[in-house]
Amino acid sequence: MTQPAPLLEIENLEVTFRTEAGNVTPVRGVNLVVHAGRTTALVGESGSGKSVTSLAVMGLLPRPAGRISGGSIHYRLKSGEASNLVTLSLEGMRKLRGSEIAMIFQEPMTSLNPVLSVGEQIAEQVRYHTGMGSAAAMRRAEEMLGLVEIPDAVRRATDYPHQMSGGMRQRVMIALAMSCNPRLLIADEPTTALDVTIQAQILALIDRLRREHGMGVLFITHNLGVVAEVADDVTVMYAGEVVESADVRTLFRKPRHPYTHALINCLPAHAKSGSDGRRFVPSIPGTVASAAGAHGCKFEPRCSHATPYCQASHPALETMDGTHTIRCWRWSDL
Repeated sequence: MTQPAPLLEIENLEVTFRTEAGNVTPVRGVNLVVHAGRTTALVGESGSGKSVTSLAVMGLLPRPAGRISGGSIHYRLKSGEASNLVTLSLEGMRKLRGSEIAMIFQEPMTSLNPVLSVGEQIAEQVRYHTGMGSAAAMRRAEEMLGLVEIPDAVRRATDYPHQMSGGMRQRVMIALAMSCNPRLLIADEPTTALDVTIQAQILALIDRLRREHGMGVLFITHNLGVVAEVADDVTVMYAGEVVESADVRTLFRKPRHPYTHALINCLPAHAKSGSDGRRFVPSIPGTVASAAGAHGCKFEPRCSHATPYCQASHPALETMDGTHTIRCWRWSDL
């Protein structure tokens, strides 16, 4: 059976920033696919380029310093036509953002307007994208707050962000993102600042909305425990590049890139016993390499499988078993 065309398809994406020291390219050659009704997790340590990739999709790169310098971002519109977001005008992107493509940001307190009630903020987006009147848009805002399980939604719609807890503010962000029934939802580490109980509730909520509305979800995280719980497909990034991509079962059962191996070994389930009897969780030595680093493999300085060839030559992204892709010279040995 032929799989439907992707909802979002990123090909060879390159993002460049102009700095006082010259141009810097923190994201290069990124390939990523999101299908309707499925969740693709974008995984990697801080500084790997995950959030920059999502901002490029949303057309929110800081201007004029940031720009998409290469590649394409094809999004399949509600009409069925494919549109390259890279070539779309600012006005065209503004119409898509919020109506067809929505984003949940990492820290809601800095993303919500502190001088407007949460209901007004949702209603404002509804009015802009649907043309509803003020009263109807506010009713929609109250409906969305109820949909994300905020108790007494009509009353809470008049609250300001500072009057809500972190978990409630994150639910408001989800309500805002879902208010115009988008087909693609980008969630940028939406549970980072929340305790584990609220985190589980937010993850369950996003997954329920995905199933009920048939959305495609791009879930950005550094937490592989979350990935195992919510993802259908996984793309792993390191130093601005995709290093491995596969469905979630394949990635956890048979990871082929040393970085993916190392990330999985950092999970608490892989804790080891030390000489003193205490258990410890392994860590990856060193820090994330600069995207503008050496000519060879970016992970080579931290890799226990590296050879001199890895230091001298940059590996290409290879495909194994149809959909499993790896960027490593030694993946067949692992």
